[in-house]
Amino acid sequence: MPPLLHPALPLLLGATLTFRGLRRALCRLPLPAHVRADPLRTWRWHNLLVSFAHSIVSGIWALLCIWQTPELLVEIETAWSLSGYLLVCFSAGYFIHDTVDIVISRQARASWEYLVHHVMAMGAFFSGIFWSRFVGGGVLTLLVEVSNIFLTFRMMMKINNAQDLLLYRVNKYVNLVMYFLFRLAPQAYLTHFFLRYLGQRTLGTFLLSILLMLDIMILIYFSRLLRSDFCPQRVPSQQHKDKFLTE
Repeated sequence: MPPLLHPALPLLLGATLTFRGLRRALCRLPLPAHVRADPLRTWRWHNLLVSFAHSIVSGIWALLCIWQTPELLVEIETAWSLSGYLLVCFSAGYFIHDTVDIVISRQARASWEYLVHHVMAMGAFFSGIFWSRFVGGGVLTLLVEVSNIFLTFRMMMKINNAQDLLLYRVNKYVNLVMYFLFRLAPQAYLTHFFLRYLGQRTLGTFLLSILLMLDIMILIYFSRLLRSDFCPQRVPSQQHKDKFLTE
């Protein structure tokens, strides 16, 4: 196992503070008029801006990690790279920041699904951060951030009441393709891999349990996405009013 070149805790702290600083900087940007008129929309806009930045950086970074170290695709438990390790620390810092942001902004009740997702994601990432195992799994999981670029952009346009724009209509089809390629496909591949740990008392079994719960959440979100964008007449107007994760 290659030695860790950087202590885990300073990396996590540095990543968390980086996203905190990014949020402060993004809060200084001008807001769309429709967003500025509502304090909840304003918070959601700033929260999604940070998420959008994280998705761009992490999604591209994950692709580069796999290009540089293709064995991460196969040796999911044992393969290791410094870039992949730093990526997992970077994203864990984002999830820590976003969890704190949701809680201190008193949005925990409306965004409880996000909190559940973040706790499970951090639990999985910590296996790579502190035990240097399943770093490949963490990198593969973060391919989802490529999909999140288009998903987050979609949510930002909805918050800004821009669903009638051509850009939104184009993005919803691109988003659907990316959802299949970078969310459903990697998740299915990882689930198939981790099923080998079923019945064992190992770290792999713990990660399998997290993965199966995430599978359920992803399928639920996918069904909501299809209803919202392709069968809008079947979605009640007040449904998920405060849950920006599912809009």
